[in-house]
Amino acid sequence: MMLAVTSVVRAEKLQIDGSTTVGPIADAFAEYFMRTNPGLEITVKKTGSGDGAAALIDSRCDIATMSRFMKDKEFKSAVDHNVLPVAHAIAMDGVCIIVHPSNTVTAMTSAQVRDIYKGKIKNWKEISGPDAEIVIVSRDTSSGTYETFHEKVMNKEEMAKNVEYVNSNPQAHARVKTTAGAISYVGIGFVDADVKALKIDGIQPTKETIVNGTYPVARPLFLFTNGYPKLGSMVYKFCTFYLTEKGQEIIEAKGFVPVTKY
Repeated sequence: MMLAVTSVVRAEKLQIDGSTTVGPIADAFAEYFMRTNPGLEITVKKTGSGDGAAALIDSRCDIATMSRFMKDKEFKSAVDHNVLPVAHAIAMDGVCIIVHPSNTVTAMTSAQVRDIYKGKIKNWKEISGPDAEIVIVSRDTSSGTYETFHEKVMNKEEMAKNVEYVNSNPQAHARVKTTAGAISYVGIGFVDADVKALKIDGIQPTKETIVNGTYPVARPLFLFTNGYPKLGSMVYKFCTFYLTEKGQEIIEAKGFVPVTKY
């Protein structure tokens, strides 16, 4: 009597961790890859760029999504853990300053935004808006979006003590959507009819002004890997997908700006 021998094929898995801004792109890429590669399992966590860097350093993920470049101290920690971070810039983004659609303010200078977040401007009427207290909402300090805003808008100056901190772009969006006096900032992929993005220093955040660098709070979005991925590996395919027409289509569909143009 002959016994049938069945081989067990283990599913290939990818672990992705990091930015809530890059999250929609990572989710859409993952969905496409799992649909076109039966048996592939991809997990995407969205807890912030800093958490993504930490996960890559600790070998808890294959790919870290980050809406900022890795810091010097993160690079040093990575090397101390025998990890060599390699950046893959997959899209461009603009950090958009958003208010409730009913707010009559349509434009501000970077200095005015900074003064709001420092607590110097407390009422919208001080900048020709409605007579309403300003509710200041910021991303948490582990966020890459926070890092970009803190550097490019705040000039690394301290924020006021009454600033509310939220953990993600969707939370910032929801707070502004439901609060007439609120102000916050999100990636351009999170701007819709429920919030209003302001002109900053006379420039409206659009795909064109972001890609040509005229919008003052533009930035690249990254995937980070430990070393350059092995050619042909699933990590390599995932990290170079943005170079394909389909990858570009997905990035545009999520409201971000591709770094390639076909």
